[in-house]
Amino acid sequence: MRQTKDLTTGPIASTLLLFALPILAGNVLQSLNGSVNAMWVGKFLGEQALTATANANNIMFFLIGAVFGVGMAATILVAQAIGAKDTILAKKVIGTSATFFFVVSLAIAAIGYPLSKHILVWMSTPPAALELAEAYLRVIFMAVPFLYMFAFFSAILRGAGDTRTPFAFLSLVVLLDIVFNPLLIFGIGPFPKMGIAGSATATLIANVVSLVAMIFWLRYKRHPLWINRTETSVYRPDFTILRSLIVKGVPMGLQMIVISLSMIMMISFVNQYGVDWTSAYGAALQLWTYVQMPAMAIGAACSSMSAQNVGAGKWDRVSGVARTGVLFNFLMTGALIAPILLFDHTTLSLFLPSGSAALANASHLNHIAVWSFLFFGVTFVVSGVVRSTGAVMPPLLILAFALWVVRIPFAVLLQPKYGADAIWWSFPVSSVVAMLMSVAYYQWGGWRKARMLPIDAERQTAIPSEVPHQAPAKVGNRAPEV
Repeated sequence: MRQTKDLTTGPIASTLLLFALPILAGNVLQSLNGSVNAMWVGKFLGEQALTATANANNIMFFLIGAVFGVGMAATILVAQAIGAKDTILAKKVIGTSATFFFVVSLAIAAIGYPLSKHILVWMSTPPAALELAEAYLRVIFMAVPFLYMFAFFSAILRGAGDTRTPFAFLSLVVLLDIVFNPLLIFGIGPFPKMGIAGSATATLIANVVSLVAMIFWLRYKRHPLWINRTETSVYRPDFTILRSLIVKGVPMGLQMIVISLSMIMMISFVNQYGVDWTSAYGAALQLWTYVQMPAMAIGAACSSMSAQNVGAGKWDRVSGVARTGVLFNFLMTGALIAPILLFDHTTLSLFLPSGSAALANASHLNHIAVWSFLFFGVTFVVSGVVRSTGAVMPPLLILAFALWVVRIPFAVLLQPKYGADAIWWSFPVSSVVAMLMSVAYYQWGGWRKARMLPIDAERQTAIPSEVPHQAPAKVGNRAPEV
């Protein structure tokens, strides 16, 4: 596994592809892991247990999403510093970020553990599943510090140009989680029988072991960004960096919330048409989860790769990354959409019984809506490039406009005339709008002049004592004047 990867040189296409593939594989692994865990719980512990984990996992996903943006901001800051060959600034970012994630994760665990039942009641968790959900969620809150720190280290490594190491240790997380689930649920061998709490404990153990293994691996390999004993002062928060992490990170995190809330609104529309349509939509959503993964992976890869080139001042390569990312999105996303449409009955039958009325409904809505992910993928990629300079608000506003000003009103206003089809057509319509707005901002917007840190903060980077003659390079993310 490589320690770092210089993304500012070499062929763009192959570099971007090799950088994105581990991210994509990691996303697939996490989805499969969730499916396997749901199988153990639902098939052997029953519907109440599955309902309990669904409610508790919604909270876990929200907690992870809440700091997603801060992790992305740390990734971009580290990538810009690496591109500028400024390891001093990179270590200051890592130190401040590590302190932030550690303190926040401990606070969430300390507050959430005793309030688990109250949170679940507030969510209207069914009474029959409440006790099970509480047992599960308490363990999940114990796992939060390890989940956060694992996500933090993975984000930092991606900023340094390394996606293979995070993927390797994520694979270890998934493997351990899958293995420990049945052992702890049923009490096989020397392990205690914990029931539903065993499933959450498997998640806890998997993340603890993998996080510790990753830390020891980085130390053993003497990673260039490893903070040794003489540099521990960088863990004292730099408030300029911390402010940037929060100010730039919150809008990126809000994007996940904007998407989640819009999907909740959409399913509320679908519910009005009965079980056959809701189950059809649910089956299509299962497929769409995988269809959008290539664009998400490419977008994340474009963000890191562009950020390194922004730091190096190589704006021609930033443009090349954007073009290549859009091309890869069409090729990879299209390669998934084509067989789903050609063999729609087979793919949808994985989630719906043969002969069900919902199967025909699912095929109908899928043919209308699944194409939207080609266009929405362009938005993911372009937004990833734009965010690499620190321009985080325009992508959020574009996404909010496309979903809440176009998609939802389109579905609401046209339902009286077109029925459920208005809901399905709202997906491609809003996706095209988001794509056009993103491309327009990329072409004519001021994102090239945005900055992650104030200029003065970049110039005043502290120099560790063991490298007294090293002068930090300026993070050159200012675009050439036009």
